[in-house]
Amino acid sequence: MAAAAPTSFSSTTPTFSSKALNPSTKAPAVSLGFLSSSSASLKPLRAAAGSRAASPASGSSLAARMVSAPAIKPPMSLDFDTSVFTKEKINLAGHDEYIVRGGRNLFKLLPDAFKGIKQIGVIGWGSQGPAQAQNLRDSLAEVKSDIVVKIGLRKGSSSFAEARAAGFTEENGTLGDIWETVSGSDLVLLLISDAAQADNYEKVFSHMKPNSILGLSHGFLLGHLQSMGLDFPKNISVIAVCPKGMGPSVRRLYVQGKEINGAGINSSFAVHQDVDGRATDVALGWSVALGSPFTFATTLEQEYKSDIFGERGILLGAVHGVVESLFRRYTDNGMSEDLAYKNTVESITGIISRTISTKGMLAVYNSLSEDGKKDFEAAYSASFYPCMDILYECYEDVASGSEIRSVVLAGRRFYEKEGLPAFPMGKIDQTRMWKVGERVRAARPAGDLGPLYPFTAGVFVALMMAQIEILRKKGHSYSEIINESVIESVDSLNPFMHARGVSFMVDNCSTTARLGSRKWAPRFDYILTQQALVAVDNATPINRDLISNFLSDPVHGAIEMCAQLRPTVDISVPPDADFVRPELRQSGN
Repeated sequence: MAAAAPTSFSSTTPTFSSKALNPSTKAPAVSLGFLSSSSASLKPLRAAAGSRAASPASGSSLAARMVSAPAIKPPMSLDFDTSVFTKEKINLAGHDEYIVRGGRNLFKLLPDAFKGIKQIGVIGWGSQGPAQAQNLRDSLAEVKSDIVVKIGLRKGSSSFAEARAAGFTEENGTLGDIWETVSGSDLVLLLISDAAQADNYEKVFSHMKPNSILGLSHGFLLGHLQSMGLDFPKNISVIAVCPKGMGPSVRRLYVQGKEINGAGINSSFAVHQDVDGRATDVALGWSVALGSPFTFATTLEQEYKSDIFGERGILLGAVHGVVESLFRRYTDNGMSEDLAYKNTVESITGIISRTISTKGMLAVYNSLSEDGKKDFEAAYSASFYPCMDILYECYEDVASGSEIRSVVLAGRRFYEKEGLPAFPMGKIDQTRMWKVGERVRAARPAGDLGPLYPFTAGVFVALMMAQIEILRKKGHSYSEIINESVIESVDSLNPFMHARGVSFMVDNCSTTARLGSRKWAPRFDYILTQQALVAVDNATPINRDLISNFLSDPVHGAIEMCAQLRPTVDISVPPDADFVRPELRQSGN
């Protein structure tokens, strides 16, 4: 999700053991997650939703499915050496991993980490650009460093006004032309949109000084280069620091943490190419300066696979599809519009997310009544494999380069070409559900996190666990899995969704994330409606092995460990927070 917002210059077009389910087995009644249209009291309907123990059978779309089990291939070793910071070994679900803890007390080490760097050029002013530039500037100023943080934008860009308002000016040498900034910088942070990177990387490379360092906050460019059989120039170092949250979260938590030795968004870092031995310490310094509570190692390739996939999954696309499907179900079966919105969007982005953030997924389940647990289990059992079906396809589309190519082509369709009109992304916030959301939020008491609705919780947690399972089976580290599938969702994106609605985030996240959500959200909506909810209505037996695996999954212990490393404050997002990305607030970029 760390992908930057659209470019500040115009893009140009370059010349499982299987246990089947028995659908005929009857069992005690549980709630189906909707209300009777004839019930004045809105009392939940009950129906047979499955046996306590599934038995072999055929004829079910959920039959003969592999039971989710934690057996996985070990993730690759991601050890690293640093001469500036303290490396710490942690154990996550039986796997040793290495991290660097952050904190404002470490800012005094930044001059050593950035040795040889006189200017850091931040290219682009979209989602990540403003946050990272201001955090870097403020952290370096705190230790009276003379390193210059300079913004580089296309001449004539309307983003100049935004940058000046944040304290970057031409007069003091902290704001200027994009190509002059690239040429004059020792560390170039390329924070323009993914599609723009794909269309302009050659010019960026040609302007960089030999032995300078290219910094990325997303591995997308590597994926694009790999798809063409290319790589980065060999006379520069290539690193990445990828905050596990969007730019406004990176900045907001940094500001909130100024008085308590820091708070921020966790980051991964990668060293893809190191020409002079400085790359690791520079990357770690960059992450510490951003305010990351902890920084974990990854590779550029693993990062782009997990990140692009995560955006289309629980971070944005899938949660959008889930709430659309459930809101429609609840209202179709008699629930009022306002209550249906509260039991979908408000429930997920509020109390469910806060509970997972502070106590983990098991706490959501354990906080439910016995009837609530039955509702949760019915929803979880019916939703897990349909969600995994789409997630599996999505991951392979990303890994194969297909999704990357789709983003590049979509970015080029934003402009008129070949006699065809431009097709920029339109807004999605005018349909019934989102209008109801405006009404609900307007009447919401301060601090209200919404109801913990068991059926919604079951679907959301099933989605989260399915995403964890895909990444786990694909060999990603637990640090990356938990940050991409849990922490970024509940600590970064969902609080903003709670303040302004899911549709607002779909309209205001990074270009790559917004494209992915529009493409994949309907797929999750469709499969949940056509398979998961039908399975519940047909009283398909609950897969007890699936529930048992959820309750005993080692990921819960790993999440508990990561929770100890979370920011010391919860992100504060007032309803009127102005976090619209600049290029959406005004025409042009």
